[in-house]
Amino acid sequence: MSELPLSATTTADAALQAAPATKARGYWATVGRRIMRDKVSMACALVLLLIFLSAILAPWLGLEDPYRGSMIRRLRHIGTVGYPLGTDELGRDMLARLIYGGRLSLVIGILPVILAFCIGTSLGIIAGYVGGKLNTAIMRTVDVFYAFPSVLLAIAISGALGAGILNSIVALTIVFVPQITRVAESVTTGVRNMDFVEAARASGAGAFTIMRVHILGNVLGAIFVYATSLISVSMILAAGLSFLGLGTKPPEPEWGLMLNTLRTAIYVNPWVAALPGAMIFAVSICFNLLSDGLRSAMDIRN
Repeated sequence: MSELPLSATTTADAALQAAPATKARGYWATVGRRIMRDKVSMACALVLLLIFLSAILAPWLGLEDPYRGSMIRRLRHIGTVGYPLGTDELGRDMLARLIYGGRLSLVIGILPVILAFCIGTSLGIIAGYVGGKLNTAIMRTVDVFYAFPSVLLAIAISGALGAGILNSIVALTIVFVPQITRVAESVTTGVRNMDFVEAARASGAGAFTIMRVHILGNVLGAIFVYATSLISVSMILAAGLSFLGLGTKPPEPEWGLMLNTLRTAIYVNPWVAALPGAMIFAVSICFNLLSDGLRSAMDIRN
């Protein structure tokens, strides 16, 4: 094989040096770009953003007082002048109560998942990495909670603690911690014997450093996606507790409690009575679809 002339080699080297350096796109940047191209996920994210903003900015939207009622204007139909979404059984503005109720419903639905994510991820990573008797003790304790369905367990814990927002959050957190712990332990067990973990051990890194630096970053994505899918379940369970009288207390506006108080008016004004359920359904389905889009975007094999 004939070698290239010296002048051609020099020209090629000069061209390579003159070429602009391209920065490689990181993993999370790729995930963000892929989910931005998912129209369904972006539409769900937009709907959730509007609901969040309306709940946060409710005092500045010029709405009616959600607690002020009037028996004269009770059960007005949707489209009534001054009450675009009608009024409830006590004559309170449904639009104001739905927007203000989003505050409590979103807090009770999302905060337990966040708390369970932090607790369950910590327990699962410790159990998966350490193994042995500690793994057995943590995972067998977690298995005890799987003997009860999530709904019955949440009702039992809330009934034992008593009605209230704080007790509902505690009950739902206890329900979701075992589920996230199982997922975290499973993915950690698959990572703990990989080469980069063995290299960290050989370099003298401690167990806490390995779990915090090397394992957490590699298992956090899968746990986060699973936790996101639990938000819709949490919203439904929180509404169910309030519907049964184990969550928010009257006269606070909360979607599950509003369903309970409006159930007697379903034959008189069914469209108004169905509005809180429609909000719960919309938020739950948006979180589900957004979680599916995030899972697809994080699947680097595709």
